[in-house]
Amino acid sequence: MPAVNVTLKSGVSASELDNAKKQVTDQGGKITNEFTLIKGFTAEFPEDKVHSLATNDHITVEADSEVKTQ
Repeated sequence: MPAVNVTLKSGVSASELDNAKKQVTDQGGKITNEFTLIKGFTAEFPEDKVHSLATNDHITVEADSEVKTQ
């Protein structure tokens, strides 16, 4: 399963993040990391289900990838 980063959009209630977590687990995904500086998490999520998560207007969904500094 691919890993995705899910973050809450600005001005949105924190309960929407809980809803996204529930959606991940209900659809066979697994939360692998929760962020402390921003409201979000990383999850392993079935590739064929990512579109259903990405249609949520309250969150941003991005593929997890390595970040480097210059």
